[in-house]
Amino acid sequence: MSDVADYPVAAPVALPAAPVSPAPWVASAANSALRPAARCSTCAMRAVCMPQGLSLLELQRLDAIICSTRMVRQAEALYRAGDAFQSIYAVHAGSFKTVVMHRDGREQVTGFHLAGDALGLDGVSTGHHSFDAIAIEDSNVCIIPFHLLESLCREVKGIQQHVHRMMSSEIVRESVLMMLLGTMSAEQRVAAFLLNLSARLKARGYSSAEFNLRMTREEIGSYLGMKLETVSRMFSKFQREGLVDARGKQIRILDPEGLERV
Repeated sequence: MSDVADYPVAAPVALPAAPVSPAPWVASAANSALRPAARCSTCAMRAVCMPQGLSLLELQRLDAIICSTRMVRQAEALYRAGDAFQSIYAVHAGSFKTVVMHRDGREQVTGFHLAGDALGLDGVSTGHHSFDAIAIEDSNVCIIPFHLLESLCREVKGIQQHVHRMMSSEIVRESVLMMLLGTMSAEQRVAAFLLNLSARLKARGYSSAEFNLRMTREEIGSYLGMKLETVSRMFSKFQREGLVDARGKQIRILDPEGLERV
């Protein structure tokens, strides 16, 4: 169950940080850090976030448009709703949540994004971002100016197709989230969340059976349209039934087939 067709964990959650080449830090005005551009051609996340089959020259051209990487500390915003859209971001290490604020001040989590996922596509249609993107842990992103990416897409078909797939997956993710919230029971929502996360971690070369959650139970509840108490009750129920072993944020899936049957 991969993202339940990019099911609402955008995508994502505690991944061990991908290797980052050392480089001097330069402080930015936003208390984040900019560093020299990453190289897609040597990145550990390349197989996850880049199209397969690019030639060395095409990879070098892609390297050339990534102007820098940026460190975003835990709980800091990569961008806020209403900010002008200029770039999309590839999560190089760490994880993010996207959130929308209700008029009464309540926060609604709309997705979780892991290393290898793209952020910022919500700004393409209007020229402004629709969500806040908040780091769940200390994270690092590659900054890809969208106007340069558009130019490269016109010349490299593989990259153009990959951008189209990313946009399509966002549409599918939102549709599946609506289905999830509208038709699934609390048990099914939490089971689907865990299976989705397991599949995404496996695709990145990590254990699909044992992992640490970076998001809180409250954030999971906000994402799944459930109260914190309900999420905690579902984890306890799954533990009693021998489906998972949950010790705080450490999760071990004991019976994936059983979770599928929930």
